[in-house]
Amino acid sequence: MSTSLRDFIHGLDSRDVPAQVLEQARRCLLDLVGVAAAGSTTRMSQIMRTYATANHGGQSGTARLLFDGRRVHPAGAALANAATIDAMDGHDGHRLTRGHAGVAVLPAALSVLDDAEASMRDLLTAMVVGYEVANRAGMALHATAGDYHSSGAWNALGAAAVAARILCLDDDTTGHALGIAEYHAPRAPMMRCIDHPTMVKDSSAWGAHAGVSAALLAAAGFTGAPAALSSDSSDGVGLWDDLGERWTLLEQYFKPYPVCRWAHPAVHATIGLVDEHDVAPEAIDHIQVTSFAAAVRLAIRLPANTEQAQYSLCFPVAAAAVYRRLDPRAVADPTLVSEQVRRLASTMQLRESPDMSAAFPRARTAEVSLVLTDSSRLSSGSTTAPGDPEERLSNDTLEDKFLDAVTDSVGRARADRLLDLIIRADNPLVRDLLTEICPPSGPGTTA
Repeated sequence: MSTSLRDFIHGLDSRDVPAQVLEQARRCLLDLVGVAAAGSTTRMSQIMRTYATANHGGQSGTARLLFDGRRVHPAGAALANAATIDAMDGHDGHRLTRGHAGVAVLPAALSVLDDAEASMRDLLTAMVVGYEVANRAGMALHATAGDYHSSGAWNALGAAAVAARILCLDDDTTGHALGIAEYHAPRAPMMRCIDHPTMVKDSSAWGAHAGVSAALLAAAGFTGAPAALSSDSSDGVGLWDDLGERWTLLEQYFKPYPVCRWAHPAVHATIGLVDEHDVAPEAIDHIQVTSFAAAVRLAIRLPANTEQAQYSLCFPVAAAAVYRRLDPRAVADPTLVSEQVRRLASTMQLRESPDMSAAFPRARTAEVSLVLTDSSRLSSGSTTAPGDPEERLSNDTLEDKFLDAVTDSVGRARADRLLDLIIRADNPLVRDLLTEICPPSGPGTTA
């Protein structure tokens, strides 16, 4: 018999969670903090942190902003901290939700745990709850809605579940929190941001805000209609029957490259080709990419800013062909790349494969062909990208990714301290982790 949702939210104990699930939560935590460090240097993060400080500060400021340190209201912290993670598209996700849970779940948890007597194990267990609720809500939304909605439309429920758990809301109040979160969540059309890449991203910042504010409103007596996405009454989706048995957290993918996951197969195939055949950029006449329809729709060729670079297919493939890697610095400021990158991005040919489109989102594949100046052709064949559960990134790879991102933002010494707290320390207090995460990034923080 399946565990009821409200019993799962409040009753799940770390001893009930399989060791590999807790380990995966720790991997997600590490990855999210690293992406937040990279995101904290972006204009998007700076704007949102300034907004949160101006509009959610004052005496209600009990939660800190990541890599900033200023205190704001918990709902404002959830908003700004989720935006900081979302500002650099390198965080984990789930194939069937076609989006991201952790970007809202972690900021929600930290916003109501700041200065609490909570341990790392408490945080990880709360994250497990948030991921399981958010992922199922996302799959339920895609199964019942006619349009492809952004992550904020459903990760708000994961954020609300985490906040309700930490705030110890009773069953009825938790139900209201979930209902408020679903009703207030931004049901934004995701493909609009794909076509017009901007700072709205996948609306996860507002999903986190909606979830935390929903729990706080419910605690104050505000009521909400029942959350349809947390019930199997709609179309018999059956997604909640195995709660506590199937762990969707183990189905998360991790990104080796800080761009939309849909571009990863082509990027990975390109790096493989230029490495294997030792192809110089000037030897490439043009590049052909065949992939699924959603990937081909990432149509920005010469991005003017990081948001456009993160939602591009041509730019990261061209950069990978020239540099044999996808440097996060090139994604952060795409105007600094070489003329060879611009040439290959401008001349790239994109084609949709009906078979690849039919297999999406369960499979995400691409084939890359390098057409050389001597008219010869090098082709990758159908390629997937590493990071899915079947080809998971190793702990060493995730740690290297983390150290690269955090060292660039705050220096190696602090990056090492954070890595030790997240990965190597047995069960530190969350406040000790936040004490290391929250001070500002930038000059003067490299000690």
